[in-house]
Amino acid sequence: QVQLQESGPGLVKPSQTLSLTCAVSGESITTNYYYWSWIRQPPGKGLEWIAYINYSGRFGYNPSLKSRTSISRDTPKNQFSLQLSSVTPEDTAVYYCARQLVTAGGISYDYWGQGTQVTVSS
Repeated sequence: QVQLQESGPGLVKPSQTLSLTCAVSGESITTNYYYWSWIRQPPGKGLEWIAYINYSGRFGYNPSLKSRTSISRDTPKNQFSLQLSSVTPEDTAVYYCARQLVTAGGISYDYWGQGTQVTVSS
């Protein structure tokens, strides 16, 4: 059973950097051919994909957030992390980590963390 658990501060001040970590158990993040993503949901809005890092360490970003986003991984700890810089109140959301599947049929997410609320406020 694959499990993902997000951790990080629940409150971040404007202009600071938001840092979150996703600890994965039940599957190695280097196993072919999985991708590992960060996704968020602002209040009253839909899900927004932020970034992924895959089994080989290759990564990708949402173009709208790319200039402020960094994703990394710690393979010995089997976890991956997100940093979002220069945050504003518009970055307030529930942040999820998830395992992403990429197939000929498209992209899907089969395992999710429970989500962590991040509020940007002074």
